[in-house]
Parts: sequence; C-alpha cells; structure tokens
Amino acid sequence: MSDSLVWLAVLWPLWLSRRPEARSPLWKRRSLLLLLTVLTLRYLHWRLVAGLQLSTPLAASLSVLLLLAEGWLLLSGLLPLLLAWRRFSDGREDADAAQKRWQADGWHPWVDALIPTCGEPLPVLERCLLACSRLDYPRLRVWVLDDAGRPEVAALASRHGCRYHHRPERLHAKAGNLNAGLNLIDGELVAVFDADFVPQRHFLQRTIGLLMDPEVALVQTPQHFLNADPVMRNLAMEAWLLPDEESFYRWIEPVRSSWNAVVCAGTSFLARRAALESVGGFVEAAISEDLVTGMVLASRGWRLVYLGEKLSAGLAAETMLDFVKQRQRWAAGTLQALRLPQGPLRLPGLSLGQRLAYLEGALHWFNTVPRLLLLLMPLCIGWLGIVPAQFSLTAVLNQLLPLWISLMLSVGWLNRGSRHAVLADLPGWALAVPLAATVLESLMGKVQPFRITPKHRVQGPAGIAPVLALPLVVLLVLNSINLILILRSLASGNSGAWPGLPWSGLTLLGLLVALRSCRDPAAGNPTPWIGLTLTAQLRGQDQAGQPIAVAVPLNALSEEGASLDRQAVLPDACLWQELELEGPGTDLPALPLAPQGPQDRRFSLAWTEDGMDGRNRYLGWLYSRPDAWPDRQAPPEWLALGALLKRLVTPGAAQPPQRLSLVMQQLRQPPAKGSGAG
Repeated sequence: MSDSLVWLAVLWPLWLSRRPEARSPLWKRRSLLLLLTVLTLRYLHWRLVAGLQLSTPLAASLSVLLLLAEGWLLLSGLLPLLLAWRRFSDGREDADAAQKRWQADGWHPWVDALIPTCGEPLPVLERCLLACSRLDYPRLRVWVLDDAGRPEVAALASRHGCRYHHRPERLHAKAGNLNAGLNLIDGELVAVFDADFVPQRHFLQRTIGLLMDPEVALVQTPQHFLNADPVMRNLAMEAWLLPDEESFYRWIEPVRSSWNAVVCAGTSFLARRAALESVGGFVEAAISEDLVTGMVLASRGWRLVYLGEKLSAGLAAETMLDFVKQRQRWAAGTLQALRLPQGPLRLPGLSLGQRLAYLEGALHWFNTVPRLLLLLMPLCIGWLGIVPAQFSLTAVLNQLLPLWISLMLSVGWLNRGSRHAVLADLPGWALAVPLAATVLESLMGKVQPFRITPKHRVQGPAGIAPVLALPLVVLLVLNSINLILILRSLASGNSGAWPGLPWSGLTLLGLLVALRSCRDPAAGNPTPWIGLTLTAQLRGQDQAGQPIAVAVPLNALSEEGASLDRQAVLPDACLWQELELEGPGTDLPALPLAPQGPQDRRFSLAWTEDGMDGRNRYLGWLYSRPDAWPDRQAPPEWLALGALLKRLVTPGAAQPPQRLSLVMQQLRQPPAKGSGAG
C-alpha cells in the first residue's frame, strides 16, 4: 500500500464516525476492522525489517524488547477486532420480544433472590434489601446470606420481609456462601445481587422472559454505579469521562454474546437453578467464581444471554487504593482461571470461538506488562543515549502516524461512544506498576485471597496512598531528568535524539495525570449524590410566620439531602420545612427538611420514625425507577483533553470545598402498567 493511499485510507474512520456504529450496516464495521488490521500488520512489518536499532548489542536488545512489547499489544488488540467480525446486539430487542411472550404466557416461576453479604455497612445493605423486597414480581423470596453473622443484619432482613441465613463456617468465600444459599432454595430461578447493588423494580420483568428458552442458563445485565469511580472524582472529570466498565458492558459483552461467551459478572443476573446445579453450583476453587462458573455452563451446552440494559446500580470503589486493589483481584482471578481445570485452556466442550473470547479477557491483564515497558522505554534515550527504534521523520509520517491516527478515530466509534481513545488510558497509568506486579505474581503461581472491596466509609483528610504515589513519583523524577538530558543532547547537535522529545513529553503528561488521579479529596459522609435536573416546590414560613412557597431548580439529590442549582434565588430568613419534587414520575410525599437554612446551597432531609414509609418510597424512586440510568456518550476527546489539562494547571478551581461528585440520572414518564417496559 503506497504512502499516499495510506493517508487516504485514514479518512475512512473519520467518514464512518458521522453515523453511530450501532446504526451502521455491518459491512462498515468490517471494512474498518480490515483497515486497522492491514495498518497494524504494515507497521509491524516495517518495524521488523527496517525499524530495529542494531548499532550495538545493548541497543539491539532494547530495540527487540520494544518491538516485542509493541507487537504483543498490537497483535493482541486484533483479537477483539476479530471477535467483532460477527453481527452482535445488546439484547434489548430480544428482551422486548421475550417479555411480550412471557406476559402472554403467564409463566410465573418462583424466584429466589440471593444477597451474599459479609460486613457491608447497614445503610448499603438496606438499599439493596429495600429494592429487592419491592421488585415488581408476585412469586419472590429474598434471602440474605450473611457470612458475618451479625444480629443487626438479621433484624434488618426481618424488617424488610427477607429470609436470613448464616453459615457457621465461612469456606470458599462468596462462592461457598452462594452455594450454601442454593442448598436452601427450591425456586426455579435464582437472582443474585451483591449487597451494594440496587435493582430497578422491573428487573425480573425484563429478564425472566429470556429464560423461557430452555437452553438459556443465565441472563447477565450490566454493572452500573451510584457513585463516580475515584479516577473520575479525583480528576473532577465526571462530566467528561465514563467509567471503564461502560466499554466492557456496551461493546465487549455484546461481542462475546455473539460467541456464547458472555462473562457472568457476579451480580445483577438471573439464572436457572437447574443449570447451576447441573455444574455443581458456583466453582469454589476460583477467585472469580462468576467468570469460571459462566465458562463451565457454556461448556456444558447452556446458553448465556446478555441484556445490555442498566437494570441495577451499585457502589464503585471509593478510594484510589481500593480501586487498584479491586482491579488486582480481577486480574488475579482471571489469570488464575487459566490454570484451573474449569478455565478456558483446559475446559472440555468449549468451541474455538468461545476459548478465544474468554482468553481475550486474560490478554487484557497480560497487556499491563508490555505497557509498563513502553512507559520505561523513553528513559533509554536520555539516560543511555540509545533510541530503541529507527524512527526517521519519514517513517513516523508514513508508518506510525497513519496507524495511530486511525486507532484514535476508530476506538470511540467501535466502542459505541463508551470511551475515549487516549484519555481513557492516561489515568490507567496509575495501575501500571501494581497490575504488572499482580500479573507477574500470578505467572509464578501465587493465588490472592478473595477480598471484598470496602464500601461506604468516611474517607478522612485528602491524600495519596504512599504505595501508589511512590512508583509514580520515582517515574516522574526519572522522566523529568530524562527530558532534560534529551534537551541537552539536542542542544549539543545530536539530532538523532528528537524522538525522545514527544515520547518523553507524553509520558510525563500521563504520569502527572496518573498521580493526580490518585489524590483522594477529603470526604465526610459517603452517601452518594445523584445528578438530576428538576424543579421542586420549597415550602416553609417567612419572618412573619406566614406560609411561603417558592419554585426552585435542583441539580442533585441524595438519601439525605437536596442541592439547589446555582440559578436558584431564595428569600432571606425563611424557615423551610418541606420540599416537593416536580417532574415525570415524581408522585411522592413532600420531603421533610431539617429546621435550618441551606448549607452550601444544600438542604438536609430529616426523616422521622412516622415518615419511614415516605422515606422508603423516596429511595425506591431515587434508585429503582425504570430507565433512570442513561447510556451516556463520551464527549469529544479534544474537548475532554482540554478540560483535563485545565484541571492539571488549576487543580484547586476544579475541586472547590464541598464539591459534589455526581453520577447523572434521567427523568422519564413511567410506563403504563403492563407495558413493554414493565
């Protein structure tokens, strides 16, 4: 392919982006996949035959190491493209048709909802129990499987009409707890929710019809979160970034669904009890019991179905250290599965496509090692005076840039607007060293114990965990000195060091973003706030004791308060007593306010024992109403990158005191009873 033709081909992803991928014909996606494959192989061919630096043994060793890292990342990146060759969907149309068949059929099997818990704070667990006990389905039993054996949990379960079980021996962590629950129940179907997840009230109505097909063992729905993850919150980029789970649940899971290789995510799924029992229940030898159990079901001929509709929401990790430890556990569990008899390498009954789909998940974690190598490679240029590749200006223009630009233009389109190309990876550099260490430990056979990610904790003062900061600070210092050495080399007339300038500069930027994303702000009450744009009637008494009512715009709500929009104007010295929400589906009792004025433009809610029914209705509306969680589109990357750079330059302006970290909801008119949306 000639150089001019290559640059002409780069315009193809730009043209495709005019229309969303989900609404484009299949041939357009396939044409882009072919283009990216050709450009990748073309670049690697050039790197192999003309791009190696072989001037000295040390230079040759570093050059080959760099090529191996690049080759691994680029070739492993082709695997998800290969898997995406097939037609796939997010399952919503199938769910619509299945729900209509189910409503016409009248099949209402008993459903047992299992909620495994082990020490989660009571407010977190109560959200889950309240929502599960109010699921819109007539034949439902809710079981609290308490591995901590707390009397207050038993009392909470009784208060919400749930059944309680505590096993005396806590063997095999979550898998053992779920299997103990399976031994208690006799319902035909089993729903599983982690203790911090809150299902929408129509969860079963949207999923149960898919299990009318006797070959379907399990229906998995996405994980969504009530709170912003630490990366988004610490960078004050909630409006600009999307959590990395969005890409998994909006692109990767639908792609894997087309290969019958859906990943069971451990929560927010509905399964056939007979199918689970046919494989001996949840695999207790696995750290990631959900992933491995799903593989075993698929190997036995059962179908796993994915419905890409946000029907529940839980809590993301609340500190950066917890976030990193959670990812380390996911990595360790996925890599441990490669060694298990029930894993994708040794499990009989899986097709080649299924094995490749499951192995692609393991490659995602292996990729942290070559990414760390790419992070370290610029140091060769300044510290050692070795450019580990033959990067002439012509080679960069004709080989590297066409591939890089094509990838940048394609990632967001292929991922259906669920992530950025560059921006999504920069904060991930904070995970490079910890995840690479986890991968290497797993390769040496070390098995990490199952750990529950702490939730709903008061954070305390602002700061960075030293274990996260130290490697980033060391890398920042080394790269800063490296950049100075490169500039000195260029000033002395060594023009061959020029590739180190952009390479080291981008590395420094990534390290600064990673370090900034690790700084958790000071935080008090961990109750999540939900971003909502709606109006409300604020009622109370004026200075003369006369009733007064004012319409005010709100921008956020929580279990414990309401936040006024900046444009809200209130009369002075009034005693505000209640707040009545206005908008679609807000048929709720007025919210009682604490007897004080707003603090930082926020009112506190004050529920009494007599008002608990109103509180529960409000929480059900806030968390469990249908269609509350929108599928956001990632904003244009250049705008998001500009916002990020602004936050790096003026971090105080981006994180003022008492700033709310918001996850956005949407208001929609609730469907009529018995309609297709449940």
